Amino acid sequence: MNDLALTNARIVLDDGVIHGSLIARNGMIRLVKEDSTQAPGAIDCEGDYVIPGLIELHTDNLEKHLMPRAGVIWPSLPAVLTHDAQVVAAGITTVFDALSVGDLEEESVRIETLRSTYDAILDGQRSGALRADHWFHLRCELAYPRLIEALEPLMDHSTVRLISLMDHTPGQRQYRDLQQYRKYYSKNHMSWTEDEFADVVKRRTEQQAKYSAMHESAVLTLSHGRDIVLASHDDTDTQQVEHAKRVGVTISEFPTTQEAADAAHAHGLTTVMGAPNVVRGGSHSGNVAALELARTGRLDMLSSDYVPASLLHGAFLLHTQAGWSMPRAMATVSSNPAKALGFDDRGQLKAGMRADVVRMHVLDGLPVVRNVWVAGQRSF
Repeated sequence: MNDLALTNARIVLDDGVIHGSLIARNGMIRLVKEDSTQAPGAIDCEGDYVIPGLIELHTDNLEKHLMPRAGVIWPSLPAVLTHDAQVVAAGITTVFDALSVGDLEEESVRIETLRSTYDAILDGQRSGALRADHWFHLRCELAYPRLIEALEPLMDHSTVRLISLMDHTPGQRQYRDLQQYRKYYSKNHMSWTEDEFADVVKRRTEQQAKYSAMHESAVLTLSHGRDIVLASHDDTDTQQVEHAKRVGVTISEFPTTQEAADAAHAHGLTTVMGAPNVVRGGSHSGNVAALELARTGRLDMLSSDYVPASLLHGAFLLHTQAGWSMPRAMATVSSNPAKALGFDDRGQLKAGMRADVVRMHVLDGLPVVRNVWVAGQRSF
């Protein structure tokens, strides 16, 4: 029997916040009710918030554990287990591990560790060693010459549910400003003379022209007939959004401009922005601020991207800084991603849903995770 009873909690529902109790049995929520009593044997939440378990659809956090120091490759399974513990501690109960299939950089850790990481996540799932519910988000680098060769063996597992179409060629999308591109990769200890940099841009632009359209078509063919959601990545203008819509994309990941976000909204795409963008007060690469999109009604979901703890923090800042209600703010990290990814069993605190539950305390304006239950099982 896997029972959970919480009382004296501020429970965040879809349409409001109630003071009451939550009861779950065998991993499923059985009852959520408003009351002022403290049920015997229940956990007294002391007035803390109780929210749905967070759903993370794009995290690169695992890469930090695969390469904890420049040039050091860590064994994949220990890296996955450490990543898993970190996301659960951040209140994330469903996580889409964003594995990059291909890279434009030579000798990339992403290319080197792709298959071993994929297999390690499957091993963790089979053995029950993982605390969160893990799914795959395959990030397809369209200009990578060997993309399809790398992608095909990964496609058939049932937990592959999200594919993003990426193109990090310098001079467009996230790197429309070439100096931003050069600045970003200089952090990875890459330095180029002017001639070398011009050659890099030329070679990668030629590579894009040769492979991107062909690979996009192949990825779409591989995805057809499978239970897979498609996302675009770093859309910059209306034309890119319109193209994404035409090929079946339903999620716009990290639009870089207000124009692209407006176009995504107009075409019915669900827009996700980085929670670190919210927490830091702006983009680290000079793109549009997530809070600005929130204030113009162009933000639907958040992703922790490279900082798991930013997901809850960013959602809470939508409440305190953008003036959103708690239900609306928390929906960006729970019910909205659940809907966008095709889940009907999680993302809300109501009878019949998975008991993915987070107890959250607010300390000096900072949301702090106190406890996490995944399918009713205490995981943090």
